[in-house]
Amino acid sequence: MGKYVVIDLEMCKVAKGQRKEYPMRNEIIQIGAVLMDEHLNVTKRFNCYVKPEYGWIDPFIERLTGIDQSKVQDAPRLLEALQTFFRWLPEEDIMAVSWSLSDKYQFAKELAAKGIVMERMTELLNSWVDCQKTFTEKVKGIKAYSLFEALNATDIPGEGRAHDGLSDAYNTALLFAKMEREETLVLNPYYEVAFREEDEAVLGFSLGELMECFN
Repeated sequence: MGKYVVIDLEMCKVAKGQRKEYPMRNEIIQIGAVLMDEHLNVTKRFNCYVKPEYGWIDPFIERLTGIDQSKVQDAPRLLEALQTFFRWLPEEDIMAVSWSLSDKYQFAKELAAKGIVMERMTELLNSWVDCQKTFTEKVKGIKAYSLFEALNATDIPGEGRAHDGLSDAYNTALLFAKMEREETLVLNPYYEVAFREEDEAVLGFSLGELMECFN
């Protein structure tokens, strides 16, 4: 039985000339997801490349994600990819989880821009958990940390490469499970000190800027 689906999207850029028809800067090119049961164990994995309709994969995105044109050339468009995703997802109440809410907003805006309406997607969007926010609250931080920072800080050995949708979804799931199981999140001692120093530096800079406004 599934309880959570942890999702990670990878995207490509959309040229300005295409934005009259598709008014967004990014377009989904990969959906990675893992299913977690009520005990927070990963039970299933999902990976699907998506063929962009308006964007393109430039050298930067290719280096960052490892996704080149050959991987999306014969891939399904977004509607078909999501239909496959929801066939994979169990027919029960499931909460969506991701690192930050950027993937939630990308889904909502891209589906609206492409005129795609899916009842189950609406249900997911209404039950979304921001794992990044949870981590920041647990470490009593004042900035948004990257998934890479959070994994290192909690001594979780990440799987695969960063910015691969499936790997990031799986690693987010490991961190989410740890945070749900531990009332007080235990950090690597090095990062415990580093986080405090970073936050003090950010706070000091912000207060300094504020004070200048009154001089």
